[in-house]
Amino acid sequence: MDAKIAEMTRLWTLATPLVSGFILSMVRNYQDRDDILQETAVAVLNSFGKYERSKPFTGWAMGIARNQVLLHYRKKNKKLVFLDPSLTESLQQAFSDTSTTNNQLDHLADCFKTLDKKSKELCELRYEGDLKPASIAEKIGMEANSVAKALQRIRDQLRDCIQRKIRAELGS
Repeated sequence: MDAKIAEMTRLWTLATPLVSGFILSMVRNYQDRDDILQETAVAVLNSFGKYERSKPFTGWAMGIARNQVLLHYRKKNKKLVFLDPSLTESLQQAFSDTSTTNNQLDHLADCFKTLDKKSKELCELRYEGDLKPASIAEKIGMEANSVAKALQRIRDQLRDCIQRKIRAELGS
């Protein structure tokens, strides 16, 4: 498989749930949504050479989806009652913001894998076990203040890792 097609397929697969939701926010019929989503996928494939990798793929794909929704309504000779351009832009921005959050969560999972065993254990006790630093300290034989400081250092380390990954994605 061509590397460009593989990259487009990977990006489209990640973006599809948000693009589908975006389309459904403007088209209430699920059959129409599915048709528009298919047309959007074809348009994304045909236009992928124009995609600027410095910009979020999902936002770009939603711009194509918006155009496909408009085309759908034109073909059906229907008017999109609420198609105020500022509303569709707001919807697109909201869905794009969700995409950014999803990317950050993906990066968090990757960054978490790089933590040492002790850091992972502290995070699991704190966030999966919902334990406070004092309870963690009792459980593993540390001072509560040391646990709190260690958790802060781990959060800083994870935040830095996520930011590095985002900068690398943007090519900066």
